[in-house]
Amino acid sequence: MSENPSPSARLLIGASGSAAVALLPMYISALRGSFPGSVTVLMTHTAAEFIPASTIALFADKVVTAGDRTTWARDNHQTLAAGHDLMVVLPATANVLSAAATGAAPSLLTAAITAATAPVVFFPAMSAEMWANRAVQRNVGQLRQDGHVVVDPVPAPRYDVAAGAFVESPAPPPPPRFAEIVRDRLSVHMPSTERV
Repeated sequence: MSENPSPSARLLIGASGSAAVALLPMYISALRGSFPGSVTVLMTHTAAEFIPASTIALFADKVVTAGDRTTWARDNHQTLAAGHDLMVVLPATANVLSAAATGAAPSLLTAAITAATAPVVFFPAMSAEMWANRAVQRNVGQLRQDGHVVVDPVPAPRYDVAAGAFVESPAPPPPPRFAEIVRDRLSVHMPSTERV
């Protein structure tokens, strides 16, 4: 069993543009039960189209979107990466995995991933066909080779609007497991003097 993170622990959650981002409040709520530290959410433009930043702000201590130019001086990729003890990406789309694996930085989120000095934890969410794609799997392999953590998705039902039915798709693990993984990673990365 992992140690509880310090109240001073700082978590950065990168939220990318997948319909799965609508479930992010459930994941943050599950985390809050055992995580006394601060939670900042960095949302891509597309993520904010699926769920408003104002909704995420009800669950997080802070929400950053690249669209707010008044925050660019203090909430840039470097300050976001350096100002947090752990960065996770939930949900991680195939696009974000590709950018991170190649060191590309077309958005504030991918720039923060590139600037992170500690391993980033990715929670992929995409269709089964995309997850099985060889290019996606090459990117996952590259990220792991580079020292990052890619948590294998689990089959979960999701409603497919085009098909008009529920289908099994790779999804992040349930919220309690997500919270456990975050606690475990923080216990690895926080200096021992910062642990409870």
